[in-house]
Amino acid sequence: MNATLVYLAWVTAFTALMWVPYILDRIMVTGLIDAVGYPDSPKAQSPWAQRAKTAHHNAVENLVIFAALVLVAQAMGISNDSTAMAALVYLLARIVHFAVVIAKIPWLRTGAFTVGWVCQMVIAWQILF
Repeated sequence: MNATLVYLAWVTAFTALMWVPYILDRIMVTGLIDAVGYPDSPKAQSPWAQRAKTAHHNAVENLVIFAALVLVAQAMGISNDSTAMAALVYLLARIVHFAVVIAKIPWLRTGAFTVGWVCQMVIAWQILF
């Protein structure tokens, strides 16, 4: 397996784990029974956990684009230093994005998102041109 696919696996695994912090907060705020049930009037989660959930949703939305690009590149036999570096930087950008969204740092959040988007465009460029 080449590096680009390995980084796709890491991005996917990281995205798959992003729910853990905010569900732990939900358990702490509402209790285990309400966290796994359907309470009539659920308590609000901590602000940081609400941001973590938002970051997770953003990661899932962008994983669709990133994974599609990586898989198209693989299907076309395109695997080079540019795609591997873009995939690695994308992984790092998503980790930073998750952390700074939770920490409520808007400029870094936007920067990390933009870096990830640029990485997607690097892979798209390799495919299209």
